[in-house]
Amino acid sequence: MSALDAFSIVPGKPVLPMLAQPAAGVAEALARLGSAVFDWKIDGARIQVHKAHDAVRVFARSGSDVSAAVPEVVDAVRALSACELILDGEVIAVNATGVPQPFQATMRRFGRKLDVERLRAEVPLAAFYFDCLHAHGRALIAQPTRERLAALDAALPAAWIVPRLVTGDAAAAEAFCDDALGRGHEGVMAKSLDAPYEAGSRGASWFKVKRAHTLDLVVLAAEWGNGRRQGWLSNLHLGARDERGGFVMLGKTFKGMTDELLEWQTRELLARAVERSGHVVVVRPELVVEIAFNDLQESPHYPGGLALRFARVKRYRPDKRAEDADTIDAVRAIHAASRARAAGDAPR
Repeated sequence: MSALDAFSIVPGKPVLPMLAQPAAGVAEALARLGSAVFDWKIDGARIQVHKAHDAVRVFARSGSDVSAAVPEVVDAVRALSACELILDGEVIAVNATGVPQPFQATMRRFGRKLDVERLRAEVPLAAFYFDCLHAHGRALIAQPTRERLAALDAALPAAWIVPRLVTGDAAAAEAFCDDALGRGHEGVMAKSLDAPYEAGSRGASWFKVKRAHTLDLVVLAAEWGNGRRQGWLSNLHLGARDERGGFVMLGKTFKGMTDELLEWQTRELLARAVERSGHVVVVRPELVVEIAFNDLQESPHYPGGLALRFARVKRYRPDKRAEDADTIDAVRAIHAASRARAAGDAPR
């Protein structure tokens, strides 16, 4: 990022979020980063909060203004003493004891502009922050992670900051990850202490570590179901992004779908249909779906040479765009790491 780009980062102008690559485990993340900062991977909706004196705006990861939907976030940040801030974080629905609720509960609130006060009482949101991109009139995006975290700690109450651990020790990182999972979170993020904030990039300095294998993929087509699923689009054709901005198919799945999801999915896919051939409906590659899977296997049937094994739908991600989906290079890296572990060569 150039000095001019950093200078242009001011409150009120959303910045593309930095993204992470998947890693098979904390040992792999440490092997790539050395000593790193680990923080909880909260299963919420990504937000970027901008404060300029009393003006506070909250942006979704797409850049849309969702301030009206999250008044508790706006009010809390407005009360901070700092005059100018840009914060990167997650908003999540919690119960009365602070336990995180399923992602669907968060999305029930997030982005809604009607009945906000009623929903605020029924589904309270909590915001947690993990990065600071601007503070006190100074853009921090080009500064190393350790400096941005120092600014975050100085600006916010500790209870608002995502818990983190700085370590190069795999056992300590594993224990930290286990604690995050035990509290109901997805896993952990591992980040280089020396890297700048690479806005809009899925660089090599942030890694996400989950216990279950998941990928954010794009729906390329779907097949009409039969039997109990007659009249619904069921079997999804799934693709990862390639380096040219297209998509590489990795397989299909019809698993993990409730009747409610099938009904929604059929409606949304038909609205994006561009071609129909027999029982297959080809769609615009816009919908991102989080897919859980057991493994990857080499396959001559797909152009990327890899196929998902035992893939199932975990959930759709309406907060993500197709450009945010995982890449075929990331998928190949997961496969290579899996083969290395099987051969006994992976870092431990």
